[in-house]
Amino acid sequence: MTKRKLYEALNWASSFLKEHQREEFAGELLLRHYSGLSRTSMLMNMRDELDGEVWTEFQAAVKRHGEGEPIQYIIGFEEFYGRRFEVNEHVLIPRPETEELVQGTLKRLNSLFPENRKIDLVDVGTGSGAISVTLKLEKPEMTVSAMDLSEDALEVARRNADKLGADMEFLHGDLLQPLILQGRKVDAVISNPPYIPNADQQWMSDIVTEHEPHLALFAGEDGLELYRRFMEELPLVLKAKALVGFEIGAGQGEAVRALLEKTFPQATVEVVLDLNGKERMVFAELDS
Repeated sequence: MTKRKLYEALNWASSFLKEHQREEFAGELLLRHYSGLSRTSMLMNMRDELDGEVWTEFQAAVKRHGEGEPIQYIIGFEEFYGRRFEVNEHVLIPRPETEELVQGTLKRLNSLFPENRKIDLVDVGTGSGAISVTLKLEKPEMTVSAMDLSEDALEVARRNADKLGADMEFLHGDLLQPLILQGRKVDAVISNPPYIPNADQQWMSDIVTEHEPHLALFAGEDGLELYRRFMEELPLVLKAKALVGFEIGAGQGEAVRALLEKTFPQATVEVVLDLNGKERMVFAELDS
């Protein structure tokens, strides 16, 4: 079986990925994953030989990424809020910006419900469960329900909750329909729904468009389809005092704010920028 030194494997991967117009740094991430080495150990042992089986696996993984498959699907996980979440082709890969939605939600829950009573929160379109599992682990006294239209996504979320020790409920259904059918009212609805306009697919990376689930990405001509549907269903499930938190796409802040203000005239609605200065979240606090 062919063997390669670490530096030879890395050089081959960098050249291959560059040729296929992918980020060369992906080669290092994959090499560290398959060799089990930390970045420091890898750099200190560049002249060590890579086990033949590891070289074969690494080579195959680099080729898969060259063809456009996301690294996270190849290695099977992504880090989110300091925890490792399983991901596959049935769920979106959690983005760092979504950690800010979690932070903003926790901050507002603590100020809106200072009496520390038990909060009933739902995460709509949970995907991998990154948002719902994190919120449950960060605020364990909450009752958290994760909902998704995709049964496959719910299975991934369940596995993540089990592995990370989050005791939660999982509901299958379209948007807020599971709650409406139960006649259930909740204190908080959080969602990172599909918000990309269909036409944007033309210029997006094939790593996203050909591998991540379209059900979780695209939402009509202007990307606002799901937010409009939320406005029909939210009044049926929210208590008088409640929090709504959405992740949004660039430039959608004012449109989503207007939808929320029209639906909940008494609410305090706020568009929040992410660390890169882009519109990323909209929160509505109801306290009537």
